[in-house]
Formats: sequence, C-alpha cells, structure tokens
Amino acid sequence: MSPAVSPKVLEIRLGPAADALDRFEAAWNRQAEGRGVRRLQVLTLADLPQLLKVLSPARWALVEALRRAGPLSIYELARRLQRNYKNVHTDVTQLAALGVLERASDNRVLVPWDLLRAEWTLELSRRKSRVPE
Repeated sequence: MSPAVSPKVLEIRLGPAADALDRFEAAWNRQAEGRGVRRLQVLTLADLPQLLKVLSPARWALVEALRRAGPLSIYELARRLQRNYKNVHTDVTQLAALGVLERASDNRVLVPWDLLRAEWTLELSRRKSRVPE
C-alpha cells in the first residue's frame, strides 16, 4: 500500500505583506531549532477588493475550466470560454505571475493545485461607530 499523497494547496490570505515575513521568520526559527518545516504555498493579498480583482468572475471561470480540462493552450482555453484571446492571455499571464497557474514545458497552461483555500479575518474596531438613523 502506498502512502497517502497530500493535496497540493495554495493558501490565499488577506493581510499586510509583513505577514509573509512573519511566516518566513517562524519557519527559519523552526529550522534553526531542528524542528520540521512544513512547506507552505501562500499568496498574500492586501485586502478583499484586491482578491476580487485578482480572482474576478472571468478569471475564476478560467481557473475552473483549466481544472476540469487539464492543460490547455491559451488559444483552446479562449475558444472553450468563448472569450477574446488577448483578454484570456492577459488573465493567464497575471494568474501565472501570482502562482495560481503554471505553464507546462509545451507552453500549455494548467492549475497545479488540488485546492485553493482563501482565508481572511474581519477585524472589528473596538471604537463604537454610530450608524446614522
């Protein structure tokens, strides 16, 4: 019996860039102490509006189509989505730069993740705000 393979997960988090530095420092310290370091793949975005811009409905449909179909050329992806090639190319380029997509050696694009997990925290101000009546 072969050991279970863990799914490849891309964690999408909202917060300041300093959070990524904190994760790096914590991993460095665990390594220095001889403890195991769990490899994380994390995309940190500043806030919810940026997340919604990066993963717009059109881009999310693109990711879903690639996940279902497997690696495709940008031309074939645009054809299946019934979208303009240039716009699909722009979206693929942006998503690949962020690590959401990858280009295969034959230049097809693919989703290398089994799971995309988004996480954010809504911090409420301690100061009471008055809602106009």
